Amino acid sequence: MRALITGATGLIGKHLVGMLEDVVVLSRNPDEARRRLGKVEAHAWNPEGGPAPPEAIRCVEVVFNLAGEPVFEGRWTDEKKRRIRDSRVVGTRNLVSTIAASESRPKVLVSASAVGYYGDRGDEELDETSTSGHDFLAEVCVDWEREAMVAEQLGVRVVCVRIGIVLAPGGGALATMLTPFRMGIGGRLGSGRQWMPWVHIKDLAGAMLHASRNDAIRGPMNGVAPRPVTNADFTRALANAVHRPALLPVPRIALRLALGEVSDILLASQRVFPKVAEKSGYVFEHSDIAGALEDVMTSTAQSSTA
Repeated sequence: MRALITGATGLIGKHLVGMLEDVVVLSRNPDEARRRLGKVEAHAWNPEGGPAPPEAIRCVEVVFNLAGEPVFEGRWTDEKKRRIRDSRVVGTRNLVSTIAASESRPKVLVSASAVGYYGDRGDEELDETSTSGHDFLAEVCVDWEREAMVAEQLGVRVVCVRIGIVLAPGGGALATMLTPFRMGIGGRLGSGRQWMPWVHIKDLAGAMLHASRNDAIRGPMNGVAPRPVTNADFTRALANAVHRPALLPVPRIALRLALGEVSDILLASQRVFPKVAEKSGYVFEHSDIAGALEDVMTSTAQSSTA
């Protein structure tokens, strides 16, 4: 199938590009996108600036919308929060406007969202029917999904994938975590009792492709592994994976001083389950955190020696 991807040079986008044969990408820098991704058709697009070029979406069957300002890079100033919101909400609105103007509309839009939709929920078990939270990131996710769902009015099936912490070699949250753990100074965050909804990159990309091909899936779908773990359990598994101790917990106040408002996201508890993906027949390759981390670390080691 011919697929259009926004945010294709990001962690998830690069993996999806590698799983598809006929790919069009929208990028602020199409020359750089072609250099990094190889044989793709690339078009220039500023998500906040307006609709995408009409030729980019011609004959496209599925759109994967992954573009967005990185959430965990830098402190959340007012300007940073504006970019986080507008890159997702305004960007998705402009993408849907592109679809609306197209003479040959895609059949499905698979649009990224995040488990931040749920807010901080303690030990509550959460699935796609659960209500949203009320903090900044939750409100962004609500508005982000609302803009994507407008495409339903155009006859396009829409799936909003609420993505958890993505485990992948060479990037993402795990790359940031690895340095202190390899130095033997990693540890749990705060109490460590908060739940961490995680997912292996292979399963996230696989579930997104599954959603694009399964007509029964509409609306929200949690992009997480079926066995969430607490931060303390994740910390132990990561320490074991790198063969180092995890002795130094990071107090809540230290996180707040170092990261500001971002620390609230790291300490939030979201016990999220992928009910829609499992019910629709997706079989997870990596359900256990220890096995998932071992696979990622092996892939990382192989990449570094290649």
